[in-house]
Amino acid sequence: MRLVLDSVPYRGGRAPVEPALDGALERAQRGDEDAFRALYRAVQPGLCRYLRVLVGQDAEDVASEAWLQITRDLASFRGDLDGFRAWTATIGRHRALDHLRHHRRRPVAEAPADWFPERPAPDDTADAAIEATATGAALALIATLPRDQAEAVVLRVVVGLDAKAAAAVLGKRPGAVRTAAYRGLRTLADRLGRPV
Repeated sequence: MRLVLDSVPYRGGRAPVEPALDGALERAQRGDEDAFRALYRAVQPGLCRYLRVLVGQDAEDVASEAWLQITRDLASFRGDLDGFRAWTATIGRHRALDHLRHHRRRPVAEAPADWFPERPAPDDTADAAIEATATGAALALIATLPRDQAEAVVLRVVVGLDAKAAAAVLGKRPGAVRTAAYRGLRTLADRLGRPV
C-alpha cells in the first residue's frame, strides 16, 4: 500500500532527515533562533497532523501549548533529530490528553461567528485549499481507525518516527506499534479498495 499525505509517499521505514537540519538541534539548544526556526518548520506540520487525529480542530492550540514546553525544556533535551521528533510527539500527546480531560470536565461554549471581525488570510490560494482538503480528508480517514492504530499510523507515516521512537511516545513495545501501524494501514487500504 502507498499512503500519500501532502505529496510525500510512505513506503515504510523512516522519514528522511533534511540536510538543512544537520546540527540545527545543537545550535538551537545553544540559543540560535534561526536553527530553532528550522526545527520548528520541520517538526510542526507532522506534530499538528498527529494532534489533529487526537483532538480534532483544537490541534493548533494544543501544539502551541506543546511548543511552550518544548522551548522551555529544549536545553535539557539529550538526543538526535529523530529523538527530538519523538520527544516533541510525546509532549504533544501529553498536552492532547490533558486537553481532552479538561474538556470532558468543562464543555466549551461556542462563540457566535459575528463576534469575530472578517480578516482575509495572508495565503488564501486555491492550491492551499486543495492541499488542506486532501490532508484533512486523509487525517479524517485515519481518525476513524481504533485509537491505537490511528496513533501508530500517524506517528510512523506522518511524523516519520521509527517503531522504537513511536513506541516510546505511546508507552508500548516496538513490535506492538509495528503491528498496530500495519493493521491500520491494511484497514485504510481495504476502505480505499487498494491492495496492501
